[in-house]
Formats: sequence, structure tokens, C-alpha cells
Amino acid sequence: MNYQEYNDLFEQIKEGNTTNLHYTDALNAYTILNKSRQERWIKKGELLPETIAFLKGIQETQKWVLITEPWCGDAAQVVPFIQLMAQQNPLIQLEIQLRDSDSQIEQYLTNGSKSIPVLIVRNAHGEDLFHWGPRPSSATAIHLKNKDLEIPQEKKKVELQQWYNSNKGVEIQKEILQKFQSL
Repeated sequence: MNYQEYNDLFEQIKEGNTTNLHYTDALNAYTILNKSRQERWIKKGELLPETIAFLKGIQETQKWVLITEPWCGDAAQVVPFIQLMAQQNPLIQLEIQLRDSDSQIEQYLTNGSKSIPVLIVRNAHGEDLFHWGPRPSSATAIHLKNKDLEIPQEKKKVELQQWYNSNKGVEIQKEILQKFQSL
């Protein structure tokens, strides 16, 4: 699916029109919250000048495969920036796959788990150049620090959300650029 189809999926879920049996009331609530977060980043998220310059300089077709789900909190922060990045060059084709519905996630596990979002960047021949995800390294550090602490889950989520709000997508962009530069 493309970004618009992914965005439309949020409305379908909100209206209860999904065939995904995994969706619970709690996941639906997160999906609705994530839609507003995603829309905010699409409207207010800014790409760094070096990100724009690099992406505009890509001269060969690339396919970016983004594995995600609308209920994922990290995806609400990451997907908009990847969309904004892909829009910088018509040679970049962004395809979004849902993790729980016919995705390639099994090939891109994080420590054995199906953590998302995951971005796979492929060349014109369909060969993987690299993959990145599921979140920036600083956000991963916060997640790992809090993972085994006996504090309410909501408090853990708030700390991560505060980090994303203050970072404004900068680390996402820098890490993806570093992946490109290491090729």
C-alpha cells in the first residue's frame, strides 16, 4: 500500500471496518491517538537541509519498504518522517506493508522480535541496501532502560513520547543518512 492507503486505514479502523482480528479496544484507542500524532508530524515535521540535499541527489530508482502497523506508538513518530523523506525524490517509491498481514517482517527481526517500524531500502534491482528500525537509538535506550522497571506502562510511554517531541525527527533522519553514507 502507499502512504495515502495507509492513512485511510486509520479511518477504517476508527469506524470499526477492519478484518484484522488482533484489533482490540485498546489497540483501536492507540490507533486513533497515533493518527493525530502522525498528522501533526506530517504538517509540522521538518527535514534537515542535509537530508533534503542528500535525498534530492539520489540518481537511481529505490524502493523503500516500510513495515509498520497503525497501533504502533513508534510508528506514529517515524512513519511521517519517512514519508516526508520519500517525497523528496520521485525516484524513491515508498511501499508500506502491515506487519501482521503479509509483510516481510520475518526477514528483519530485532533481537528475535517483530519490532516495528522497519524501513528496508532497496536498489533498482530489488537488492537490500540496508534496513533501519524500529526506532532511533536514543529512543531505544529509553525503551531498554524502562523495559524491566516496575513503573506504570503509561509512564514509560509518556517518557518516550516526550523524547520524540523534543527530538522532532532529527535522529531518525541522521541515522538513515548514516546508513546511506556507510554504503
